[in-house]
Amino acid sequence: MGITTSFDLGAFARAVEGSDAAAQLSMYAPDATVTIVDKLSPPGSARVLRGRDEIGGWLDDVCGREMTHSVKHAVSDGSSAAFTEACRYGDGTNVMCATAFALRDGLISDQTVVQAWDDAAEGEQRHQTEQKSFDEPDETRAFPNGQAEIVAIGGADIGRMTFEPGWRWSNDVKPIAGTGSCEAPHFQYHVSGRLAIQMDDGTEMVAGPGDITSLPKGHDAWVVGDEPVVVVDWYGASSYAKGG
Repeated sequence: MGITTSFDLGAFARAVEGSDAAAQLSMYAPDATVTIVDKLSPPGSARVLRGRDEIGGWLDDVCGREMTHSVKHAVSDGSSAAFTEACRYGDGTNVMCATAFALRDGLISDQTVVQAWDDAAEGEQRHQTEQKSFDEPDETRAFPNGQAEIVAIGGADIGRMTFEPGWRWSNDVKPIAGTGSCEAPHFQYHVSGRLAIQMDDGTEMVAGPGDITSLPKGHDAWVVGDEPVVVVDWYGASSYAKGG
């Protein structure tokens, strides 16, 4: 007979309330996925973390903040679990979180987190003093004829995308995304090069240095000319060029 490993929800809740990132991470499967939905990462562009390295970085960030955590309404049936979490910063800002996760062999395999915070103090809660550089990105995703350098700051993922001459989304990223057209919305500042964009509705444009573009999901894009394109993307970087 096989050995059945059970998930200790009480131990996980104690690790959450004690801001113990290492103890929480030990209860995730190596290939676990965490999907985070909030005001900055809405359902259409949710922040997705894959694997213990990315999840560990998120837990270290959350557990390193000056805030309290209180787990309530915890339930589990052996194959899944869920609870609510009330958090409070020292300045009085409140955060409410609801999370549910699937279990496999006694470990978290897939988790969804939905959270909201006080609007009145949103700026104070989210805009902590931070400084990061694209010279030392938190993650680099390489794909044919380009790469995406991702920096996690202020509770969001900001991306610097570099596309070499000859790059086209439908040729180089589509096989990774697995969708007919790019489903990631973008809000971008164009640093260099010229980028042609074609929306699914037929709208076309060419953006160059100094331009700002806001693109809903459903588009293709390609480099125009012989100069690499560099853009900084504030919206949509979290899932760009990530496999499903």
